[in-house]
Amino acid sequence: MASPGAGADAAPDPMSWIARLVAADARAVAQLRVVRDLALPDWCIAAGFLRDRAWDALHGLAPRRERNDVDVLFFDPSDAGRAREADAEARLARAFPDAAWEVRNQARMHVAKGLPPHRDTAHAMTFWLETPTAVGIRLEADDTLAIVAPFGVDDLLGLACRPTPWGAARRGDYDARIAAKRWRAQWPGLRFEEPRPRAELPAPGWCRTDQRVGTGFSPL
Repeated sequence: MASPGAGADAAPDPMSWIARLVAADARAVAQLRVVRDLALPDWCIAAGFLRDRAWDALHGLAPRRERNDVDVLFFDPSDAGRAREADAEARLARAFPDAAWEVRNQARMHVAKGLPPHRDTAHAMTFWLETPTAVGIRLEADDTLAIVAPFGVDDLLGLACRPTPWGAARRGDYDARIAAKRWRAQWPGLRFEEPRPRAELPAPGWCRTDQRVGTGFSPL
């Protein structure tokens, strides 16, 4: 797949490039469909689901290396109990028993960090450690894709990894995570950058793309 902005086959904008990357992956679309069927509010699949696919594609790794972790986020302050997450994980595991599902209601994730309550899923993602991981995708009811990227997608698509403001304030945790993940070895083209000033950060929010997924994908 062409890299963002390069060549005749490139998507017209970075968000569409990400959407095309996911739409071309039958397994990814099938996983998005089964999560959509849960009808979770303000949901997306984030973290390695997009990061790893994008970095594999930009490194020319085809077929991509299959990874089984699937991180599902949603936001519902009216029901922040763990039982709902466990039920969702069980339902998803029945559709994809070979995947390691993790479902988390972002309305409760502030507690362990000693923060005021998050406003929504996009706001919760601003308290992750590194920028390229904080990108998520959702399949809408009309089969279009929407992307949430509170720090934008320039770092993800530019093969740059840098701390978020939260990660910069916890630099030891950020450095330990980078070392544990062994990203330098997995993706040698990555650049490890310093955090951007807060004034340069975009406002969290969703971006709908005009990319539609195909039909007829099986979840198994």
